[in-house]
Amino acid sequence: MFEGIITPIVTPFNRDEEQSINYEATEQLINHLIRKGVNGIFILGSNGEFHVIDEDEKIVFAKKVIKIVNHRVPVFVGTGACSTKATIRLSKKMEELGADALSVITPYFIKPTDEELYEHFKEVANSVKIPIVLYNIPKSTGCNISKEVVEHLAMIDNIRAIKDSSGDIENLKGYIEAARGKDFNVLVGSDSKISIGYKLGATGAIAGTSNVITDVLVKLNKALKTNDTKTAEFLQADIDVLRGVLKLGTVPSIMKRSIELANIAPVGPARKPVKETTPEVDKKIKEMLKHYRLI
Repeated sequence: MFEGIITPIVTPFNRDEEQSINYEATEQLINHLIRKGVNGIFILGSNGEFHVIDEDEKIVFAKKVIKIVNHRVPVFVGTGACSTKATIRLSKKMEELGADALSVITPYFIKPTDEELYEHFKEVANSVKIPIVLYNIPKSTGCNISKEVVEHLAMIDNIRAIKDSSGDIENLKGYIEAARGKDFNVLVGSDSKISIGYKLGATGAIAGTSNVITDVLVKLNKALKTNDTKTAEFLQADIDVLRGVLKLGTVPSIMKRSIELANIAPVGPARKPVKETTPEVDKKIKEMLKHYRLI
């Protein structure tokens, strides 16, 4: 379950007044990704705009996604919130709906101590039976999970992995050291560090760019698993063309527009306050998509 390319999908929205969830586009995107060979579907993460989606919407969305996927690949659901209480409530609901695993981000806005972090994740893990993936993204939360905390959490039966989006190689190394000898996996969350992560011992990647350039990521995973170094080096560098364009707007506006312009699925805009892309930015997105022969 914790290997290969897992796609943290964008949440498709309609261009209506409420920016409601577009379930037809959701099915279109998921079927495209599974057909292309991804190893998992991850919903309600950073690219999935979990932070602007109401709890009742999350529940309906997860239910629909689990039905669409229909056991073809594992479904990972983001359930993290600022409070332990809210995280447990949503985690229990997602387990009831049939999620295969939960991704739990560190509480954000506040900066918990190591002891508080440990107790938070422990209580969440004890509230469910399905696997938990810790989610470390300090640039967005202001909180980094230390190697020491991970070592202790990895001893809890259903805490099975960590997604590291810190972009810090030393941090990643620390997690891989903490995982040794345990039933615990490290997943790369920074797309520019996938090759390095695999070499260090990571088993997979939760790669946002696989929403758009799915073939590149799937082939990169295969090349790394078969020690095809030359191919892996080329594919890892090739991701940078998309990554360079993603900087032109607020997350995930560029990703969503790229999916639309590549005619993968009509995933709509990011939710406000994030704005739609301009014609000038669209032109640069199209140039990027031509590089990958997606248009």
